[in-house]
Amino acid sequence: MWGGRTGALLRVWGLWPAGVRGRRPLGYNAASLAGNNSPQCWNCGGPGVPKRGDGFFCPQCRALQPPDLTRDYFSLMDCNRAFGVDTAKLQNRYQQLQRLVHPDFFSQRSQTEKDFSEKHATLVNDAYKTLLAPLSRGLYLVS
Repeated sequence: MWGGRTGALLRVWGLWPAGVRGRRPLGYNAASLAGNNSPQCWNCGGPGVPKRGDGFFCPQCRALQPPDLTRDYFSLMDCNRAFGVDTAKLQNRYQQLQRLVHPDFFSQRSQTEKDFSEKHATLVNDAYKTLLAPLSRGLYLVS
């Protein structure tokens, strides 16, 4: 009934219907749903994303993982949490992340990975724009 693309999107968004045996919803924070500290890969069900590194890809199947929407912009862009930011380093990090997650590089992948890619790219764009401008960076620091 909920197979194919619709079922995959429901699982990704955490809206998998209750009472469906053998399945659990996988949302953006798979670790909390799994009941442990190590998130599982949505694609292969492997032991999940390593703590070190960016954690964008599964170490086993190399599938793009859902973005962590709770991640701080400073940690995402590898900057010190301070008002003074090295804009050259910020720009290099932005370009590096876009080479990893830009939707153009996922055109031959599954629809789920395409969706994750769009969300990652949007998150990276928002972080870059926020940290680049001094006023928005200051407002982000105090919020």
